[in-house]
Amino acid sequence: MNVLQFANVRSVLCLGAHPDDIEIGCGATLETVFPKDTEMRWVVFSGNEVRRHEAVASADCWLNDFPSSSLAMHDFEDGCFPACWRSIKRVFAELSLEYNPDVIFTHYLHDRHQDHRVLAELTWQAFRNHTILEYEIPKFEGDLGHPNVHIPIDPKRMKSKVDRLLQFHHSQASKHWFDREAFLANARLRGIECDTRYAESFHARKLVIQ
Repeated sequence: MNVLQFANVRSVLCLGAHPDDIEIGCGATLETVFPKDTEMRWVVFSGNEVRRHEAVASADCWLNDFPSSSLAMHDFEDGCFPACWRSIKRVFAELSLEYNPDVIFTHYLHDRHQDHRVLAELTWQAFRNHTILEYEIPKFEGDLGHPNVHIPIDPKRMKSKVDRLLQFHHSQASKHWFDREAFLANARLRGIECDTRYAESFHARKLVIQ
């Protein structure tokens, strides 16, 4: 299993079931802890035409400071990942053969959204010798759990993250949980838990620390 030393990280794989998941879950962390020469690969597994355009524009902005970066988009049906399990598993098998990241960001294993849960399960199946951090997505189901890794985030950076979420993923604006107050409130709560103003938090099931 990889040792968790962010200063030595050279490659990061970020997995999101939907456009905006990666940015919500770990967007500020990516900009805070990893060197700019880190190879950053994003894989988004669903999205209609509108959301695909949003995902590309958002990734272009987020990854602008990482010259070695890429975005891959898939078109699995939103809300139906359990029915696409075999096909999604093939994508993971290909990923695991072609890419050996130092750190992987994926969904929370006990997330109650079926698409999120499928990706989390397949992440652990495909990448068995990697550092995996599971991010959280606030939503109706109330399934955030108790994360055990906290990354303090500078207030200006956190507010910039929220600004960009609202700017690039405007198709989600009608959802009652997709607003500035909700995103900052969750980050503020996680900040309280680690004695800072704002934080992004993760579930780490297995870590080797030196």
